[in-house]
Amino acid sequence: MRLVIAAVGRLKAGPERELARRYFDRIGQTGRGVGLDAPEVIELDESRARAAEQRKRDEAAALKAALDPKLAVFALDENGKHLSSEAFAADIGRRRDDGAAGLAFVIGGADGLAEEFLATADRKIAFGAMTWPHQIVRVLLAEQLYRAATILAGHPYHRS
Repeated sequence: MRLVIAAVGRLKAGPERELARRYFDRIGQTGRGVGLDAPEVIELDESRARAAEQRKRDEAAALKAALDPKLAVFALDENGKHLSSEAFAADIGRRRDDGAAGLAFVIGGADGLAEEFLATADRKIAFGAMTWPHQIVRVLLAEQLYRAATILAGHPYHRS
């Protein structure tokens, strides 16, 4: 199943990019056995609009244009659902088993995602109530996707 990470903003060279790349490679190796592809990354420029609401609308339009409409959209949002790693893996596994073309995990810009975009997402998820820098969110997402692949592959999970 195709996995896409669509992010507003570019991850510059540095330790965060290296760590994300390492997890993407691991997902490619482990995921192959459970029907998950290594994530594709789509990076979009941040809007230059002055007002936050306009920036979010501009970025939402760019995200919508960049995403394959066949993909289910998981929007990362501070008001999204808090999932355990097992529940996250189970959701991915269910969608894979139901024949989903793929999943797009969307990370908004500094202002977040537009309400109109969030309203159309198939799922809204949060990595806790704290605010995270986008570079760290990408690494957290990459790690959780790798963890989901290992859980789906039946690797021992330390919480089980």
